[in-house]
Amino acid sequence: MLNNWLPWALLSACFAALTAVFAKLGVEKIDPNYATFIRTLVIAIFIAAPLLVTGGFQSPATLPLAFRPA
Repeated sequence: MLNNWLPWALLSACFAALTAVFAKLGVEKIDPNYATFIRTLVIAIFIAAPLLVTGGFQSPATLPLAFRPA
């Protein structure tokens, strides 16, 4: 029986590999800084979507004081 984390680790490795491939193919003719910005937006969407769907998103104000910026 697979551990609960193993499918997620394999999926993460696959997406990391795809990121490198798409980075080379899709951004050959645009500014590197703009390409990094676009990739960051895509990552933010993919991180936020499951949090919003599962109700896991929390306001930063609800974090313990140790994690808030000074």
